[in-house]
Amino acid sequence: MLDIRYIRENAAKVQENARHKGYDVEIDELLRWDKTKRELQQSADELREKRNVISAQMKGGRPSEELVTESKQLKDQLSEIEVTLKEAEEKLNSFLDRLPNMIQDDVPIGGEELSVEIKKWGDQSTGATDHLDYAVSRDWVDFERGAKVAGAKFYYLKGDLALLENAITQFALDFVLKKGFTFMTVPHMVNSRVATGTGFAPRSSTQSDEYYIEGEDLSLIATAEMSLTGYHADEIIDEDKLPLLYAGLSPCYRKEAGTYGKHTRGLFRVHQFNKLEMYAYTLPEQSIDMHERILAIEEELWQAIGIPYHVINIASGDLGAPASKKYDIEYWSKVDGNYRELTSCSNCTDFQARNLNIRVRRKDGSVEVVHTLNGTAVSLARSLVAVIEHYQAEDGKLKVPAVLQPYLNGRSVL
Repeated sequence: MLDIRYIRENAAKVQENARHKGYDVEIDELLRWDKTKRELQQSADELREKRNVISAQMKGGRPSEELVTESKQLKDQLSEIEVTLKEAEEKLNSFLDRLPNMIQDDVPIGGEELSVEIKKWGDQSTGATDHLDYAVSRDWVDFERGAKVAGAKFYYLKGDLALLENAITQFALDFVLKKGFTFMTVPHMVNSRVATGTGFAPRSSTQSDEYYIEGEDLSLIATAEMSLTGYHADEIIDEDKLPLLYAGLSPCYRKEAGTYGKHTRGLFRVHQFNKLEMYAYTLPEQSIDMHERILAIEEELWQAIGIPYHVINIASGDLGAPASKKYDIEYWSKVDGNYRELTSCSNCTDFQARNLNIRVRRKDGSVEVVHTLNGTAVSLARSLVAVIEHYQAEDGKLKVPAVLQPYLNGRSVL
């Protein structure tokens, strides 16, 4: 959520920003509800003050009929205003909840196709068997039985591919722990306040990526980011404890709404997958540097595994609501001869923290909203795709990247 004071002072900029991100929110109407709410709040405060004065006059003796009548009238007027005030607050909040975070100055403006490559690493060779064909031929994945049990785009991993996923997970976990992150397992469900507060709100009423639990105020998480954001909700963190760095391991559940026309074959885009997520709480002045730090960790990790990639600065129309800036690492696909998304990292500045009332107490005693950031260490399904494409041997076996071999009892080939 954006600071309402910032919106009042920068209405045109906020309106333009929302359109750059693809969100249809009328700032003028938002400000009208804000004005209405403030006027009603002032009226309610004035009535309460008058009622308190009369209550004081009525103490210590038998009050006059006029005071009793006036007290009742004030009570009735206050009750009416409070109902209207609540309606105005709800209307204002509905606008604020739909408003995305402000983008940083160096974010490209436009749709997904206008994202900018800023660096790349590794070879761009081609010629490999598609990961799904390869995994099926080795009896390593079963989408048919996954569909029988849960529906399309659910799957079973079997044998050596399941062990390879575990090896990647363990390597990545050790890697980020050495970078100062604290390992956490997280709830796989969050309530609506956390889901909305994290910024997982659809651009329209028909677009939602989360699975909701009918009859419960719960949704399945699309990423551990959601649970990790809610971890410090309604807390004030002392300045000297920041930054706080967490690594959350969880399944992720996604409907993949709005993905028509995108690459969806096999394990690349599925409804359930495992992911190790890095998360940081920082002081406002730390977040830009922390964003670069998380990106550097992602790059170092994937260079260690040996997967070619490039890094792109994501354009405004593909940022989503909470991110002020996002980098994607896309691996080079030897099958497609193209880059495909592998990881991402986002600076969400104070957007999520304001929603969930997460603040920092400075050494001088002042209190302000913290900044939050997130970044993928490994998204396991896509990690398997990348490794299968790049480590196929001529004899049909799969070579194991050197850094993963210790996690597979020293095996160099699968």
